Amino acid sequence: MLNLKKSLGQNLLIDKNILNKIAELSSINGKVVFEVGPGTGNLTEIILKKKPKKLLLVEKDKRFCQILSKKLDLEKNFIIYNEDILKFNFDKNINPDIVFGNLPYNISTQILAKFIKFNEWPPPFSKIIFMFQKEVADRILAKPNTKKYGRISVLANFRLDIVDSFKISRKCFLPVPDVDSKIIIFSPKTKTNYYIKNIKNLEKITEILFSGRRKMINKAFSKIFKDYEKIANALGINLKKRPAELSCHDIYRITEYYEKNI
Repeated sequence: MLNLKKSLGQNLLIDKNILNKIAELSSINGKVVFEVGPGTGNLTEIILKKKPKKLLLVEKDKRFCQILSKKLDLEKNFIIYNEDILKFNFDKNINPDIVFGNLPYNISTQILAKFIKFNEWPPPFSKIIFMFQKEVADRILAKPNTKKYGRISVLANFRLDIVDSFKISRKCFLPVPDVDSKIIIFSPKTKTNYYIKNIKNLEKITEILFSGRRKMINKAFSKIFKDYEKIANALGINLKKRPAELSCHDIYRITEYYEKNI
């Protein structure tokens, strides 16, 4: 039996009903499909049966790449990249329509951030279907004034429409993890009401604001702006609030103002 690496967050989804349910979340026929972390190809095989135009797989573990090559030997419309998705370069020849991924638990938010920060926007893909451990999914879906609301909630909502799809029991995986999982569907927003030129500035602002979750934002604001009290007043921001009390709208306006004045 294959020895799965805990360091890579490897938990394989083996429930066929759930795998089919995931594949049914998007039309695949004739589309270019991109799969992150296919593992031993349990979902991959189902995707291929739905006749995509091309299937691109990024898998870091060389052992899995060898298994995939043997399993998909007769298929012609797939490419396996034995690479780390966080270092993967989306060049002009890679234009997926749909992205799937059973994400490694330990780097799932970093992978999502990579797609949020896609250079070309709107990106070529129209849908991302990712599986996260439930705790991470709840953070992505969190609303202001809740404990789980934070940086990833703000970043994801800036560029993506987000749908909470369905929960997956931990019993559907091998080895059985300590937590349940969730499927979330993301669709890139083609328009936004905010003019933020560089999403890295939004990353910076959220990092500063949420570095002291339990503290009032006045100190964080002073790190962003010199004349912070005057600017807060102009933006209608109450400096006695805590980070989780700021709406996404508030944070996007703060970032807009920051960009205009740096």
